[in-house]
Amino acid sequence: MEEPILNSHNKTEWEPAHTTEHILNQTMVRMFGCSRSRNAHIERKKSKCDYLLDSCPTEEQVTAIEAKVNEIIISGLPVTIEFVDREQAASIVDLSKLPENASETLRIVRIGDYDACACIGAHVNCTSEIGIFKILSHDFNDGIWRVRWKVIENIHQ
Repeated sequence: MEEPILNSHNKTEWEPAHTTEHILNQTMVRMFGCSRSRNAHIERKKSKCDYLLDSCPTEEQVTAIEAKVNEIIISGLPVTIEFVDREQAASIVDLSKLPENASETLRIVRIGDYDACACIGAHVNCTSEIGIFKILSHDFNDGIWRVRWKVIENIHQ
């Protein structure tokens, strides 16, 4: 198959954290019925994601978010990539955040059967390569829950 032409990508992600962002987003969608993060800053040292929520998650819910993300990481799901046209992509993922100048062919990143997202970033090959997800802090202001987190590198790789 011929390699599709995609939009260029202007940054280099640290694959474990970027893949974890996908898992965290899907966990939030499943647990709270919200959209994927509306704003994210993903770095090796510390990352943050913002979610539109009706109320601040309880400490029990925050613990459950962390546990679910780590459960998915530990389960060793394959991270796969497929190329599809926009129409097919729209039947798989939410394209509301897609830039206007996005290419006609989109790259869908799947994390097992847990998540699928249109993305041009870098990812691990398997969730077991990630390490441990740790929520550092969180706050809630004006309907936005901001969670700060990091990935503790897997020393057994």
